[in-house]
Amino acid sequence: MSLVDVKKEAAQLPDAWRSVVLGRVGTAAVKVLRMDGRELEEEAHGTAEVLFVAEGVLELELDEEELTVAAGELCRIPAGVRHAVRAGSRGTLLIVEVPEGE
Repeated sequence: MSLVDVKKEAAQLPDAWRSVVLGRVGTAAVKVLRMDGRELEEEAHGTAEVLFVAEGVLELELDEEELTVAAGELCRIPAGVRHAVRAGSRGTLLIVEVPEGE
């Protein structure tokens, strides 16, 4: 068993919006990243993901709908669904990626 200080890990990352894998549970990868307020272009992934805001806020555009994810909340995004990060997203984000069919 190991303890991870998620906020500390995010603060030590050299670049915002560049995630690092903290660990794996089965086939799922658990990642952390630091959000810095910038918007990011629309993207889609080949894996499903869960976005959990540990601190701050995540502003998303998901299926042409604007969505605010606050600290303590999460958003599930199925594989292949297009999404974009809107300006104003700041704080610490945990990402859990699970390959489809797993």
